[in-house]
This record gives sequence, C-alpha cells and structure tokens, in this order.
Amino acid sequence: MGMSTGAAGGGGRAGGRRGRRRHSHAPMSEINVTPMVDVMLVLLIIFMVAAPLLTVGVPIDLPETRAKAMEGDTEPIAISVKSDGSVFIQDTEIPVDELIAKLGAIAENGYNERIYVRGDQDADYGIIMKVMGRINAAGYKRIGLVTLEEQG
Repeated sequence: MGMSTGAAGGGGRAGGRRGRRRHSHAPMSEINVTPMVDVMLVLLIIFMVAAPLLTVGVPIDLPETRAKAMEGDTEPIAISVKSDGSVFIQDTEIPVDELIAKLGAIAENGYNERIYVRGDQDADYGIIMKVMGRINAAGYKRIGLVTLEEQG
C-alpha cells in the first residue's frame, strides 16, 4: 500500500481542499433588478400608447368646432349616435326606447355625473335631440356634446 503526499493527484489533504471550496457553491443573495426594470419600462410604454386608443370603441365622424376641451375629474358616460341612427352607451348598442331605464340603473353616483353625447356629423339631428331628451328625462342635467377641434 502506497501513500500519496498530495503533490501528484489530490488525494491528500492539500489536494482535497483545492477541489472543494466552501464559497463556490453558496447561493447568490443579490437580485439583478435591471431586466425587471427593462420589462416594466417596455410595458409602461405599451400601455401609454394603447390607452388612448381604448377609450370609446364606436367609430364616429365627429363635427369640428372651435370650442376648448373640457376637463373632468372622473370618467364620464359616453353615449354615441352613429349615422344610421344606432345608439351606444360606451361600447354597447341599445335601443333608444331603453335609454331611460339603462341610464337610471347607471346613476349610482347620482344624477350630477357628466354625460357626453357623441353624434356622427352625418346623423339625423332629430335622433340626437331625441337621445338628449331621453338623457334629460332620465334625470341627468350635465350633458355635453363631443366635437373635434376645427382645423385651419
């Protein structure tokens, strides 16, 4: 039986330590935050670009005016009237006869909530006035008409 001195094969005490270091297998306790910040910034940019496109989904050609934009605290109710006479509350189509009942059910914040009427410029004036009359009959007093800023 032979004995190794540790110079050739690592069988002795000095050679055994070289292969097994205590600090090489310890878990890393630091978190690399940079990739997470990069992902969050990309998501922020995506949502900042996409949010204005998701406000009201009914496509309408609004008339132009020189009036200034109104500022509000909360998200108003938007009622849209298309050129064919169909009426929408936000994105949901509703018959004009059911407008008073639906608006009464929505009035959880009270009747002082602002309602915006978005009428297509090719829509019949009588239909838009009928919708505004139904909104008034439902108890709402703060009705606004939505237009585009006049170009030129």
